[in-house]
Amino acid sequence: MASNKAARDGEKIWKTNVDKVNAELVTLTYGTMVAQLCSDFNHKYGEVNQQLDKMGYNIGMRLIEDFFAKSGVPRCGNLRETAETISKIGFKMFLNITPTVSNWSADNKSFSLIFDENPLADFVELPNDGRAQDELWFSNIFCGILRGALEMVQMQVEAHYVADVLRGDETTEMRITLLRYMEDEMPPDDE
Repeated sequence: MASNKAARDGEKIWKTNVDKVNAELVTLTYGTMVAQLCSDFNHKYGEVNQQLDKMGYNIGMRLIEDFFAKSGVPRCGNLRETAETISKIGFKMFLNITPTVSNWSADNKSFSLIFDENPLADFVELPNDGRAQDELWFSNIFCGILRGALEMVQMQVEAHYVADVLRGDETTEMRITLLRYMEDEMPPDDE
């Protein structure tokens, strides 16, 4: 799928096929949830990151169905097409943002999504406890969402942040690496 076509498709889907929710409501609700997780896990940010990833994974496993139903996008032929579809259609469709796909590895199995904007991070200041700036990935739910959604289309990936403006970096960058294409697997027998 050509990059320009994906961008046009994403814009069209955003304008016509998606129910809209107030962005500030989403931002504030998500921020409250992250704050509660920090409290529940006694500011052990590694555990908070894992919980956000796990929550996102479960969301992604269900969100992919909505994505295909509303977008009508055919199955991608390779990781490059998948990256463009995620960026220009998926993020556009659900969040009205379009991260930039860049930093491809030589073997074309890894790429970065560079976020010029992140609606989850609006109005956010990380806790000033000397650890959150180094340990908390505030938007880690996105990593889980991508892992869950891609697993449902037989792509096992690793997704993690390498930079975040909330931590003082110049950009927010998520790194996605294809681990393997999964075969259709039968569930284990109950017996």
